[in-house]
Amino acid sequence: MSRFLLHFAPRTRAVGSLWLLEEAGAGYDLHELDITGGTQKSPDFLALNPAGKLPVLEDRGPGGDWTGTVICEAAAIVAYVADALPEAGLAPAPGTRDRAAYQFWMTYGPGVAEPAMADLAWPRAKEAEPVAIGWPPFPAVQDRIEAALGGRDWLLGPRFSAADITVGGLLAFMNTFGMLQPGPNIARYLAAIAARPARQAALRKGGMA
Repeated sequence: MSRFLLHFAPRTRAVGSLWLLEEAGAGYDLHELDITGGTQKSPDFLALNPAGKLPVLEDRGPGGDWTGTVICEAAAIVAYVADALPEAGLAPAPGTRDRAAYQFWMTYGPGVAEPAMADLAWPRAKEAEPVAIGWPPFPAVQDRIEAALGGRDWLLGPRFSAADITVGGLLAFMNTFGMLQPGPNIARYLAAIAARPARQAALRKGGMA
């Protein structure tokens, strides 16, 4: 039995958690759900995540004897695994200089970029008051990421990190559906993400390659 059990569905954004586990070199098992059949709304699954959403990760502990350790929400799963497996090198250690930028990008993905993407995909009937929301329109988000990647391979510079899974995974998802017109830095970034063996393995296992 592997340490982690990932509840996921093929060809969904839960494949991002597969990518994370592959990058971390983690031992994991998969529990595939049929979202078209509504199995994510079964009583057993709702006991894990009352929202009935994927992905969900269970941590059985280093010795396999933990029970009830459940992590919901994709960004929380990324942050949890990166800290739980420091030997994977996916997160700068707390108290180091790179941790500041890392924490920013880990939060920017779900807290700013994703809401802006949702507004782009499903425009509001009426513009929100500027003081009512905490994120800019998506073009401004894209411009900020484009500028941050100037002269660097990854968001933290030469080092790939879990922040690239959170932010880069979102950009790759959007690009798949034609929601991006990437500038040169983001285009290079997306190509580097696509070339990563762990990403390729996750896409194969997730039915997206």
